[in-house]
Amino acid sequence: MTLTRGLRVRLAVDLRVAGTVTVAGDPAEEPAAVAGALLLGEGTEGTVERVDAPEEPRPDPEAAEYERLSSLLESFGAQMPAASRERLEEQVRGLEPAWEAYRGRRPVVTARVRLDGGLVLERVRGDALTAV
Repeated sequence: MTLTRGLRVRLAVDLRVAGTVTVAGDPAEEPAAVAGALLLGEGTEGTVERVDAPEEPRPDPEAAEYERLSSLLESFGAQMPAASRERLEEQVRGLEPAWEAYRGRRPVVTARVRLDGGLVLERVRGDALTAV
């Protein structure tokens, strides 16, 4: 699912939000800390207010070389002498693990979601949400 601003979503999992918070506007030099936990059940609905999608990671040199060599093989492999083509195929096979590792590093998309009850959740992972 692609998250977009204004999309109606529902929590796909139970969320437990816990930690220490400070009271906004507390005039004391050392604000009082409040510890607590909030449990949000699966199925709670809300609206996406903002989507934070990091840029695709840059490929490491081995992954970039795999992409370059596989493109070369696809474009000109049929015209190459057999020995050169076999050597190129072997190089591409050797670089496949680096390419697969690069493809496996997907950026984590997060969103700011305003739940129907007014509560706002920041940095909710996209895989914790489903479209309504």
